[in-house]
Amino acid sequence: MQKEQVIIVGAGPSGLAMAACLNHHSIPYIILEREDCIASLWKKYAYDRLHLHLDKQFCVLPHMPFPDSYPRFVSRQQFVSYLDDYVSRFKISPLYRRTVESAEFDGETGKWIVKARNLGSGEVEELEGRFLVVASGETSDPFTPVIEGLNTFPGDVLHSTRFRNGKAFQNQKVLVVGSGNSGMEIAFDLANHGAQTSLVVRSPVHILSRDMIYLGLILVKYIRVNLVDSLMVMLSKLVYGDLSKYGIYRPNEGPFFMKAAYGKYPITDIGTCKKIKSQEIRVLPSICSIRGNEVVFENGTTHPFDTIVFCTGFKRSTNVWLKGDDYLLNDDGISKLSFPNHWKGKNGLYCVGLSRRGLYGAASDALNIADDINSLQ
Repeated sequence: MQKEQVIIVGAGPSGLAMAACLNHHSIPYIILEREDCIASLWKKYAYDRLHLHLDKQFCVLPHMPFPDSYPRFVSRQQFVSYLDDYVSRFKISPLYRRTVESAEFDGETGKWIVKARNLGSGEVEELEGRFLVVASGETSDPFTPVIEGLNTFPGDVLHSTRFRNGKAFQNQKVLVVGSGNSGMEIAFDLANHGAQTSLVVRSPVHILSRDMIYLGLILVKYIRVNLVDSLMVMLSKLVYGDLSKYGIYRPNEGPFFMKAAYGKYPITDIGTCKKIKSQEIRVLPSICSIRGNEVVFENGTTHPFDTIVFCTGFKRSTNVWLKGDDYLLNDDGISKLSFPNHWKGKNGLYCVGLSRRGLYGAASDALNIADDINSLQ
């Protein structure tokens, strides 16, 4: 059995931030990563045009700023390069291709026992640590909803993690399911490449520009959220007008309230709204069923498609392997404790980047956890 002070599960940005913060305190640790690289979502499963949705000052990891040459909104390629440099600077060396099968606290020894399968050898390796940090991420397992008749669809069906760009879809009829930031950007990219693009928008969404979101993030530090939300909605109406005629409705609750209460991000518009207004992108309601290449929608209409791209988010499998925790994480792998104490569980259990607060939240969590562990040495 390998013994470590801290065991970190996950080598995405959250796990890397955690490692750097422990390194800062000279606290020994080990990282287990199921993929064959760091930040696999960014390196292997993200679409080409992806940029960080927030200004870089809200996305930096602890103890290492972005290069001055980087723009306000960092591209996928730039962020990957930054993470590679981060790993090099802090000498982070994850154990790759390790899938955690169980992690359980041993009350007699006061240690966490983690069993991880080595995907190379097939063997189960056992590790023991005083502290366990769950950093497996909010975007760990792609989710595709169950839809009646989906198995009869003759065209391509892919999750957003398999979409790279719209070049291969020129002149195709493509349905994008999901109106989060990924869905909006992928629909935009498809339309730019000449695809006949339709977008399923199932629920009300707030649409803001990058500058609106930046202003809101600054203002919430100084004034009440409801006032910031009122300003954001007013600005959105001025810039985008009434989108209900196109099938998009605003929620009754404000964008920053919804972000804090439900982890639901407002849409950062990068040009999608303009294409919706020009009808280059058609907005459709929820899907009822699929019959071959025909998709039946909630409003009774039926339309044929060549390809369906599901931008329907992710689930987490933490509840499958984390044993005996009924305090820190809910069944969906998100912290159920309230900010600002959402990162600390019992018996040396912590989570980083699991409170729906983005990279900024993950960085803050890592700093807090490292300080807490250091105080217990």
